[in-house]
Amino acid sequence: MAGSVNKVILIGNLGSEPEVRVSQDNKKLVRLSIATSENWKDKVSGERKSKTEWHRVVIFASGLADIAEKYLKKGSKVYLEGQLQTRKFNDQAGNEKYTTEIVLQQYNSSLHLLDSKGENYDNTEKILNIDDKTAVDDIPKMDNLDVDDDVPF
Repeated sequence: MAGSVNKVILIGNLGSEPEVRVSQDNKKLVRLSIATSENWKDKVSGERKSKTEWHRVVIFASGLADIAEKYLKKGSKVYLEGQLQTRKFNDQAGNEKYTTEIVLQQYNSSLHLLDSKGENYDNTEKILNIDDKTAVDDIPKMDNLDVDDDVPF
């Protein structure tokens, strides 16, 4: 195998409002806290259980940062693709610390808003130039399809 891959894909919900900052070189960056949850039924007790993981996300890509700033809010559901990065920093007491984040940069990154049509949907349509009459409404329902069950494979 030649090379390697560093790609993270998350589908989750924002745990807080996006935090917008401007870097020293005057570029916008947005920090997000994304929660992903896993639910299961305990085999022994039959009790429903869940586990939530929290992910730190930093958006450096200017277009994605603008969309995140304008259209994301606490509780928003998002799909994102980025890269895992660990960085070293010194805390206020001068202690060396490490943090691992999912980073969305100019390349190989994406951000998709997954919230259902609601108050922010109209604004999202405008920024992404989505037509009011989406093709999704024209997709036939599965029970209306004329399907031939004699598929030869």
